[in-house]
Amino acid sequence: MSLPYFPVVDHTIMLNFIEIFLCCFESCFSRKAAFRWFVTITIGLMLRSDKLGITSIIRDLALAPGCYDAMLHFFRASSWSLDDIRKRWFSAVREHAPLYKEGDLYVLAGDGVKQPKEGRRIPGVKKLFQESENSAKPQYIHGHMFGGLGILAGGGRNLACIPLSIRLHDGLQAAREWKDAAVSSVSHVIQMVEDAYQAALIFGDSLLLLDRYFLSVPALEKLKLLNSNGDVRMEIVTKAKKFCTAYEKPGPRRPGRGRPPKKGAAVRLKELFASHKEQFQDAEIELYGKKESVRYYCIDLLWGQKLYQELRFVLVEMNGVQSILASTSLALEPLSIIRLYSYRFRIECTFRELKQQVGAFCYHFWSKHMPKLNYYLKKGEPTPLEQVENEHARRKVLDAVRAIEMHMLLSCIAMGILQSLSIRFIGKVGSSQIRYQRTPSKGRVSEAALIHYFRKYFFRLLEQKPKSCITQIIHELQAESEEQWDLLAS
Repeated sequence: MSLPYFPVVDHTIMLNFIEIFLCCFESCFSRKAAFRWFVTITIGLMLRSDKLGITSIIRDLALAPGCYDAMLHFFRASSWSLDDIRKRWFSAVREHAPLYKEGDLYVLAGDGVKQPKEGRRIPGVKKLFQESENSAKPQYIHGHMFGGLGILAGGGRNLACIPLSIRLHDGLQAAREWKDAAVSSVSHVIQMVEDAYQAALIFGDSLLLLDRYFLSVPALEKLKLLNSNGDVRMEIVTKAKKFCTAYEKPGPRRPGRGRPPKKGAAVRLKELFASHKEQFQDAEIELYGKKESVRYYCIDLLWGQKLYQELRFVLVEMNGVQSILASTSLALEPLSIIRLYSYRFRIECTFRELKQQVGAFCYHFWSKHMPKLNYYLKKGEPTPLEQVENEHARRKVLDAVRAIEMHMLLSCIAMGILQSLSIRFIGKVGSSQIRYQRTPSKGRVSEAALIHYFRKYFFRLLEQKPKSCITQIIHELQAESEEQWDLLAS
């Protein structure tokens, strides 16, 4: 039976590609049932029609209501390790995804993401400042603070940022001393650098794109320490604040007593837009999918109080807007730094698709052992986590945290597979051929279009390959579903 939109051969290729990705994880599970649920949930995230928790997966895959408890148990099971699955996902992406490289460097992108949560017994929920130009949004929210990391794939206008990991970076500090609690004591900024370096150990020498929030002395010190190990090298391209101050290199040491100076004269980078106006160069470069005319000036200066690390600063003027970019690599060309930083917004697009299409943040994992969150907690009063003293209760709370991070990782895997497929099918089919679009996209098939396609034709895809691992797993669970429905009917 022929399926719409794609040639028959491409259906087989698509299902084979998904199976190759998912079967890489089989050895990460000590029980066959756990792996079966891993495959089922990941597939469910790729095609579910609503974002109402994991119940949507049961509905869209036609599983029995009795599967709910088993699926929920999977997220807290002892038959898998979160770190093992995350590392295996890194390796699978490196081997099978069409990754982008800037010279010899893989390009990573990192950013924080805040997710409001109303459940008062969900661990890790805290009061978070929400910076926004929209006055309709509240200044503070209660929710989770995640650190997200992705890697660029594809090329040109068809770049995508495949999500590698989304981990809780804040709200769990009170559990640092608990038994088996893998909670970091360092800041969100340093955790982001550490997460990226762990990915670089799998992928190889890498470049990390970050926004200006992450340009800090602790982040650069951590990067220097990690790079000193010599296993791989990672560089950072980021943005500096408008009123950033750097320093010239110190001049020759003067004779006499005292330590040699670590820095020269202070340079207020914003002032260079006026004082070095004549030294700016004009160029045309493709940014955000279209040709742009820019003026830029490149200068290498020392930055950071008591650190004084040499960074490459690129001052950019575009459409009347002034920006200051910074790179730890002094070998990158100024135009490359400008172009690379423009790729950072791809991770924002990935966050949007994870929220709107996959429903990655629609989790509801909580624990009855977690004291209720007090929205009006006064300074000095114990937080809910600090009130958990029983060893059994602590273990149950950590299980809920583990379930949240597993849900996020499965969402990353589902989205990464969709993005890899969309890149591989560039030129073969457009989004408008799958579903109506008022303004057809000229690039790759969107994640939303692929989800629509799988939602409509996935079971017909399974008919094309009855012996595949995915088909057998889904059919087994559907058979169990039919048996349970028969019992209910009798």
